[in-house]
Amino acid sequence: MKKLIITSATTGAATTREITPYVPFTPKEIADSVIESWEAGAAIGHIHVKDTNGENTLDVNVYKEVIDRVTDKCDIILNLTTAGGLKSNDEERLRVCELNPEMASFDAGTMNFGKEVFYNTPTFLENLAIIMQKRKIRPEIEIFDVGMIHNAMRLVKKGLIEEPLHFQFVLGVHGGMAATPKNLMFLVDSIPPGATWSAIGASKDQLAINTMSILLGGHVRVGMEDSVYYRKGELATTNAQFVNRIVDLSTMLGREVATPNEAREILGLKKR
Repeated sequence: MKKLIITSATTGAATTREITPYVPFTPKEIADSVIESWEAGAAIGHIHVKDTNGENTLDVNVYKEVIDRVTDKCDIILNLTTAGGLKSNDEERLRVCELNPEMASFDAGTMNFGKEVFYNTPTFLENLAIIMQKRKIRPEIEIFDVGMIHNAMRLVKKGLIEEPLHFQFVLGVHGGMAATPKNLMFLVDSIPPGATWSAIGASKDQLAINTMSILLGGHVRVGMEDSVYYRKGELATTNAQFVNRIVDLSTMLGREVATPNEAREILGLKKR
């Protein structure tokens, strides 16, 4: 197996201070958490940002502050969300690409998301794919249900998304596929040969899906975006805690952990 790529998703759109007081919100807090995750073994930092009121934002200036703070200290791959929240408009979402991150999220379809609807229309996805291709940003193709794989592959056939492909399977979200071993195996079998993949288990399913991903040759995402509990009844106090646990687990299972530059090689990105 190739070395394991660990992504730390430090903040997310739905995790609030009411859920956990430890989630990073300010640009400094987010950057510090990404750097701590890198020190623990993460190769990718998945970034959401907040405004001064703690609300989701796609403000490129807030993103830039986080990016500058992180890149001044480490070589972690930065993967910016193009979602931000369920109420962001298409123009705001596309503008994130102006920052030219190495990677950005590509949510490959519209879905129910809890009590809301997460809109990703075919027109928006085509526009996002065109801009990412032009700016040489690697899409992380977010898959909440199997139909989203087919949405993405139609864009591949149109030449708007280029290989090598990288998928992120998001399991356990209300409105998407349940976080079960059978569903993860089905998604893995549904992507093209040679594509890389990572998986998320939302909330209580994080560690189980992480473990399966390690054993199946995939990669993992952890962090307070996806789960706030380190174990039942115990809140994690840092995102690095989750990363440390995966490093220990992967080592015990005989799989080495990738550095950022090793992750770039696995994903087909240019080394920094």
